[in-house]
Amino acid sequence: MSGLLALVDDVAAIAKVAAASVDDVIGQAAKASAKAAGAVIDDAAVTPKYVHGFAAERELPIIWRITKGSLKNKLLYLLPAGLALSNFAPWLIPPLLMLGGAYLCFEGAEKVAHAIGLSDGHTDYDKKEKVIEDPAHLEEQKARGAIKTDFILSAEIMTIALAAIPESSFWMEAATLAAVAVLITVVVYGSVALIVKMDDVGLAMAERGSLGFTRAIGRGLVRGMPGFLKLLTIVGTAAMLWVGGSIIVHGLEQMGFDSLAHWVKGVAGSVAYAGPEQMAGAVKWTVTAAIDGIFGLILGLMLIPVGEKLITPIWRSFTRKVPT
Repeated sequence: MSGLLALVDDVAAIAKVAAASVDDVIGQAAKASAKAAGAVIDDAAVTPKYVHGFAAERELPIIWRITKGSLKNKLLYLLPAGLALSNFAPWLIPPLLMLGGAYLCFEGAEKVAHAIGLSDGHTDYDKKEKVIEDPAHLEEQKARGAIKTDFILSAEIMTIALAAIPESSFWMEAATLAAVAVLITVVVYGSVALIVKMDDVGLAMAERGSLGFTRAIGRGLVRGMPGFLKLLTIVGTAAMLWVGGSIIVHGLEQMGFDSLAHWVKGVAGSVAYAGPEQMAGAVKWTVTAAIDGIFGLILGLMLIPVGEKLITPIWRSFTRKVPT
């Protein structure tokens, strides 16, 4: 009997350790995911365009296909690559992180420049692959394009998350990265599905609602979705510039070029403590984020000529399909 009780105690102890480990993984995954906010919001803002123009009944199947492709990108390709970097070449993580930050700054600044007419953005170009008219082929083309775009954004997310994970064992890192991959994918594409179908929900409420109030809400949803999508794009762009600028500033500080980081901290501290003490923390964070975002915008604008005139043509030459 005493042996059985001892076994029960051992099982209970193991269960407590396992539960604590799960809590640690979830906690670290949540913190790491928060660090990747810019890329996550951008992912959610970008994806709805890939289902634009399709029949309503095809929207969710397309999103589901992109979701599976996103999980494959993160779990089969990026997670092993991240673990290999962390364990065999950790010195590569900061430069790669800064490269991802520069990409976020470039993407955000390009959107700003395009909005004010200073850049053509991703408009048509010579030899661009022609849009296929057949719905099945078009769906295939759009899904592939979304999964390719997701790979770039997922690489940023996983690199940022990897850098945010505290030093721990191989299996803890693997479990945390896997949790980040699943959590972010569910949040992003669950949100995309809601956004894409919200106008359909609003239309159904407007046409079939039994109460005037319900019909009014439905009409409000239908009218409000275009504006909401624009707002989401603006928020995503701002988040990209903020996160990208923050990554670069922090990366420079890690590499010994800490003048900019010290200046940002000094300005944020001066502004924060000039006002009410109870608001100091929030004001300091806001000022720091604003300065990081402005720095990200300036850096991104400087990178636009490099991206559009050098990197993009090279990338297109490698990814362009050979005619059959």
